[in-house]
Amino acid sequence: MHFDSHAVQAHMPRHLAALLEKAQGTDESTGSGSSEGLARRTFLKVTAASGFALGAFPLAAVAQGAAAPVAGLKPFEQPSAFVRIEPDGTVTVTINRLDFGQGVQTGLPMILAEELDADWSKVRSTHGDANVAYADPTMGLHLTGGSNSIKNSYTQYRELGARTRAMLVSAAAAQWGVDASALRTQNGFVVGPGGKKLGYGELAEAAMKLPVPEKVTLKDPKQFRLIGKPTGRLDAKAKSSGLQDYGIDVRLPGMLTAVVARPPVFAAKLKSLDDSAAKAIKGVKAVLRVPTDRGGEGVAVIADGYWAAKQGRDALKVEWNTDAVERPDTTALLASYRELAAKPGLVAMQADTAPLAGAPHRISAEYVFPYLAHAPMEPLNCTVLLNGDKAELWMGTQMPGLDAVAAAKALGLQPQNLKIHTQMAGGGFGRRAIPSSDYVVEACGVAKAARGAGLTAPVRTLWSREDDIKGGYYRPMHVHRAEIGFDAQGNVLAWDHVIVGQSIVKGSPFEGFMVKNGIDATAIEGMKEPYDVPMKLSVHHPQVNVPVLWWRSVGSTHTAYAMETLIDEVARTTKQDPVAYRLRLMGDKHPRHKAALQLAVAQSGYGKKKLPAGRAWGVAVHESFESVVAYVVEASVKDGTPKLHRITAGVHCNLVVNPKSVEAQVQGGALMGLSMCLPGGAITLKDGVVEQSNFGDFAVPRITDMPQVAVHIVPSADPPKGMGEPGLPPLAPAFANAIAQLTGKTPRELPFKLA
Repeated sequence: MHFDSHAVQAHMPRHLAALLEKAQGTDESTGSGSSEGLARRTFLKVTAASGFALGAFPLAAVAQGAAAPVAGLKPFEQPSAFVRIEPDGTVTVTINRLDFGQGVQTGLPMILAEELDADWSKVRSTHGDANVAYADPTMGLHLTGGSNSIKNSYTQYRELGARTRAMLVSAAAAQWGVDASALRTQNGFVVGPGGKKLGYGELAEAAMKLPVPEKVTLKDPKQFRLIGKPTGRLDAKAKSSGLQDYGIDVRLPGMLTAVVARPPVFAAKLKSLDDSAAKAIKGVKAVLRVPTDRGGEGVAVIADGYWAAKQGRDALKVEWNTDAVERPDTTALLASYRELAAKPGLVAMQADTAPLAGAPHRISAEYVFPYLAHAPMEPLNCTVLLNGDKAELWMGTQMPGLDAVAAAKALGLQPQNLKIHTQMAGGGFGRRAIPSSDYVVEACGVAKAARGAGLTAPVRTLWSREDDIKGGYYRPMHVHRAEIGFDAQGNVLAWDHVIVGQSIVKGSPFEGFMVKNGIDATAIEGMKEPYDVPMKLSVHHPQVNVPVLWWRSVGSTHTAYAMETLIDEVARTTKQDPVAYRLRLMGDKHPRHKAALQLAVAQSGYGKKKLPAGRAWGVAVHESFESVVAYVVEASVKDGTPKLHRITAGVHCNLVVNPKSVEAQVQGGALMGLSMCLPGGAITLKDGVVEQSNFGDFAVPRITDMPQVAVHIVPSADPPKGMGEPGLPPLAPAFANAIAQLTGKTPRELPFKLA
């Protein structure tokens, strides 16, 4: 989702480059040259005397238009930014994404190592930064999101591996005095006539001096020895042993820690402050006023450790001025949303609704979806080191390019003088991909204020769990209203659907291409497909003083639920099997949906296996981010409490790089989908203040809630699609459909309220 500096404009779609100009507020005349010329300027940098150090592309050098020895190659196509081979044969692959649990720190190296013919036991991985080379090669933006990592970088990493391999082969051919066509590679070696071998580590120094080939021949997928094979993660040992460092674990010499008292109502201002008690806490170094997100003000307590900083913040006596800001209340909001849902909104899909009046059967339904916090295991954090006119930042970020630009602006520095150190992140689900870079800009403001107060040490701004849950950027609250008319055979005659919810991109740099005719595209994704039904769809986007953002699987978190429970209800009303009914509605246009659903059905025993007394089947299928996941679940209801016992998943994501990662992502997505259903899974506001603060009142599933999950993948040789998010949307509707089978009523509100 975003950008690095003027240099990145050379590699992004024209409309995004224009957005960057607008977002940065810069003058084109001060840029680094024309985009057309800059696109050809890349270079290889030799960084070490030993080893194949096809090293980094310094942002400053790219921005200044460094000459390119390899014509035609773009920075993200050069091995130099991505591969390092040590003399002992160790291969370190730099990933152009954030790994925050989804497994790209293994998946992307697998792709590159496949074409490189590397010895997998010697492959390592590391994160990239805000360098232009690490922008998404398809979009030209620095982004980990939209389930795009493997999908968009699959060909890129294959070509990087193939180019590196070709250079190693050329180096061996020169050393042996033979034609390169007579050589082959195997498990980290170049093999020559008579079986003689040279290890990649032995060839690295010579190979790095050779030109990078523009064109390479990729393997036939039938030759794959890594791609498609279940593979343990490169970071598994570090994570399972507690040795893995995250952004929260950064420790620098003399580092101070800051916690910020933020306004309880979003964008409120300070009215009065008594910081005498805070300053008396041992270890507190300073108490400073700082700007917070959305124009608000906060108080940063800076100390020599987190506990002292937190105690200092707790000791503050603060009054807030909320006169100039809206103080939303969930109950009142819901009432106003319901009023809007009764009226037509901005039209997203047009269809004739006249047949509703004479339809033999009719469903009138209202759905309520609450605000949801991201609540990753690692709360937000950002460490800033200022050094004259330069700065370094350490954090887990999904958009290092955007964050670098925002941080540079906040610090008053040139972008090329700012370095981002991307850290492993303990979850995020979208919260670390903020168009406003809120927590990064805030941390820079704290560091700048600290420097102004005479504190020269690096400062880590750390959010508590309570800060994280109360701190904003939620999945928006939505209300859906549907009127469906159909006949005795389940043929839908008319479907009138209205969605009410805040836009997550309005006012952001993405508004220009994600809002069309006033409608946020993320609010309606997942509606209607894959069913051929005549739907009129309209949307209302009220403005509310609650910051909202994408949340894992974005609009599909609510649209899939509405669609799949309504389709199921039509099937039940007309006494049809919900699987057969879905397959009929899909027709011949959706073979991937059918394949995923049929696989889940076959593997679950649906329709053949007798369930224990009190249990029922639930079914749902949904496509998001170009991958299809179908669930067949077993559930029960006892004393008004629903229980999910078993999940069988059918997945169609095209070619699978690492089946273990797909399985893990489906399991994680299902668990997060379950969190939408259970009591306590909602964010509410009263008089503008978020009422929840921690896992005690914003509940997440416990181990006792987790059912058995079996994941089955449809074989495919087509280019891979994303899997970070598609496992979430169909879980809640499948669970709800099982409940409806048992109770005769579809849960219309999340989290479930059956009593």
